[in-house]
Amino acid sequence: MIINADLHIHGRYSMATSKNMTPEVIAPQAKLKGLDLVGTGDVLNSKWLQILDETIEETENGIFSIKNKRIKDDTNSTCKFILTVEVEDIKRVHHLIILPSFEAAYEVREELHGNLDADGRPKVRMNGADIMDIAHEHNCLFGPSHAFTPWTSIYKEYDSIYDCYSKKPDFLELGLSADSDMADHIKELQNIPFLSNSDAHSPWPHRLGREFNELDVKALTFKNIANCILKSRIKANYGFDPQLGKYHKTACTKCYKVFNIKEVSLNKMKCLCGGTIKKGVDYRTYELSSWNKPHHPPHRPPYIHIIPLADIISLTYGKGVTTVFVQKIWKELVQKFGNEISVLIYTPLEELKNKNPQLSTVIEAFRNKTLQIQPGGGGKYGKILIGHDNEFRNTAPDNTLDIYF
Repeated sequence: MIINADLHIHGRYSMATSKNMTPEVIAPQAKLKGLDLVGTGDVLNSKWLQILDETIEETENGIFSIKNKRIKDDTNSTCKFILTVEVEDIKRVHHLIILPSFEAAYEVREELHGNLDADGRPKVRMNGADIMDIAHEHNCLFGPSHAFTPWTSIYKEYDSIYDCYSKKPDFLELGLSADSDMADHIKELQNIPFLSNSDAHSPWPHRLGREFNELDVKALTFKNIANCILKSRIKANYGFDPQLGKYHKTACTKCYKVFNIKEVSLNKMKCLCGGTIKKGVDYRTYELSSWNKPHHPPHRPPYIHIIPLADIISLTYGKGVTTVFVQKIWKELVQKFGNEISVLIYTPLEELKNKNPQLSTVIEAFRNKTLQIQPGGGGKYGKILIGHDNEFRNTAPDNTLDIYF
């Protein structure tokens, strides 16, 4: 049984998160994306716990569905949920926990020290190793979130995951600015499964599932999900080209000028504009690298680059395109071909051409990896460079559309 799973999102009580992030909205929107399973996020926050308890119920071992009375659509039009939370440790490193039950959530909550309700993402006054031990005592899965980003990641704070945990985590989440090709330059990650998740803060399909995992499970249960991850039976990781991440290149956080490392050394991480130069994920992975080329272990699945369909529509039709127009085209394609993931990855190009010849040209270029990208850095997202005549080339910055994820 092949499922698409996005295991890291946030609920409505997390900072800078849409108030529409409720289970009743998330479940049908995730299904339109093409997701079968979504993490609840923020399950240790007491307000979010109460909402989850009111709106979802366990239908399989460790897997939850919207209660029938809470949503008008039939259950086939909504995704399932698994309990998850991202926590911040005493050094501001972020960790993802996947939990087997509400009981485990309440027990873990009791044992963590910190202000668990100040934000959807709990701030815990404990180190990563101690948090991992508590998670494992309650049969949870545990690993670092967005492992390479320069603000709140494990490789921002440590040169080795073992300096943080003292032992191997259950997985490592790559984050938007890295992929398997980058991470598999690092020897200590060879026997660790990679996850690719959206970290979504709003429930719409251009946010949900912007990164996801294709899993092979016998049946949809927590135990089977755990075994799939722990035994490296992940079929594929899907996510952005890391150049589109806002911390891919070393750049100034104020003017976004990109620097090479020699310039950074001379300027001591300060830009002439007065801003701070932030080390990029590409250079951080280079610092940690054991090899000049990626060494993919036999169990490592392919990493497939994707872009939200709404962004592809915007790119195709150029500046001035309205949200209403984008939504109209998006709905037509999803209704015709089933869900967004199907349109992006599986629908034959000939069928797309029959439906929308102009759009199919861009989807073909995206599938063939011929889209050109201006890399992001310093907190500014990367850009896809495209001419309005649909010839792919390096256009001037004012002839491009930003991709915001």
